Parts: sequence; C-alpha cells; structure tokens
Amino acid sequence: MIVLAIDTAGTACNVALYESARDATLGIAGADIGRGHAEQLMGFIDEALEKAGVGMEAIDRVAVTIGPGSFTGIRVGVAAARGLGLALGKPVVGVSILQALGLSVLSDKPGHPVLIVTDAKREEVYLQSFDAAGQPLADAEALDIAAAQARFARFSGTVSGSGAGLLRGEGGIDGSERVSDTADIAVVAKLGAALDPSVALPKPLYLRGPDVRSQAGFAVARA
Repeated sequence: MIVLAIDTAGTACNVALYESARDATLGIAGADIGRGHAEQLMGFIDEALEKAGVGMEAIDRVAVTIGPGSFTGIRVGVAAARGLGLALGKPVVGVSILQALGLSVLSDKPGHPVLIVTDAKREEVYLQSFDAAGQPLADAEALDIAAAQARFARFSGTVSGSGAGLLRGEGGIDGSERVSDTADIAVVAKLGAALDPSVALPKPLYLRGPDVRSQAGFAVARA
C-alpha cells in the first residue's frame, strides 16, 4: 500500500509518500511556512511524488492530520485530502497529531505509557495518554492547566509536548519535553497506513471553539 500523508495542522506544511509493504518512506516535501498552506500544499504534493518516483495513480490511501491545532490549517488539509480521495477513488483516514507525537516518543523511549501535552494557549492544554503500544488510554481533551496538573500529577510514564513544562512547573510531573508540536510526517504516514478507514474518519479534531471575536463597531450596514 502506498500512502500519501498530509500535515497542515500547525505552522508546517508537510507531505510524505510511504509504502507499507517495505516500511519505507519514498519521498518527503514541505516546510515550516507559518501561513499559506492552501497556496503551497499542492506544490509540496507534486514535489513529494517526484521524489518518490510515482504518480497520483499509485496512491492507495490518503492520510491527513486532523488536529488538534490550527483551525485554518486543519480545514485546508482535510479538504484537500477528501478531494484527492474522491478524485482517486481511494480511502482517506484522519490522523491525530497527539497520537503521532506519542508514537514518536515511544520510538525513542519504548516500554512506558506516554502523555502528550500541547500548549493550547489561553491557559489551556490539549492532552491525551497512550499505552506502551501507542494506543489511546482516553479521548483527547482540552483542559485548563490547573485541572490538567491535578488529574495527571501521579501519571507514571513519559510526559512530552510543548505543554509538558506547564504541567511539570507546579504539578510535580517528571518527564521529557518536546518543544515542537509538529508531528514527524513519516510517522503520520505510517500511522495512516495502519488505521481503519471506517473508524479513523478525516474529520477535524476541534477540542474547543475557534479564536474568533466579532468586529463590534465595524459591521457594514445593510442597504
């Protein structure tokens, strides 16, 4: 199976081609672009395909990160993945950023549960725990820092992610911190190959409402 993996859930726009039969990453393209995912994504897909030496017709599955992360970036990636899946007649799976980060940690520190904590700003964190095999122990959720500290004060395992330091600061949690919350696109691709398309739907994982405020005083009057 050849998987096209797409990650636009954060500041990075990354693409990979992965072949599950050989457990091999065929081609990777992308960059940390901040904004402009919609404008650059297709170019990165073309670049990854060229590096892999395959055409669109070789793709058997599309995997896309569904969050949590940037609302705009997630929408761009999910829309592109769904469109490609429809055009190619191939299944599309959604990959959680938190699970991909968890699997990356387990590759470095196997044998222990993992708690991934990312800084959601506004005094909140996104988090999810996984067992030593990388399977979720609970659903992903958004918590305020104090609540997260209280709940996971006695977590026995590795704590990682940009929000790990927020928990360790007052919660007494011991673990290692990964500053970047950008998932390894090769891990996203490999995880996408293993997921069940009937369960891992390409649906945005929004754990809270968007940071949108009404433009009071700037509304355009209707004629």
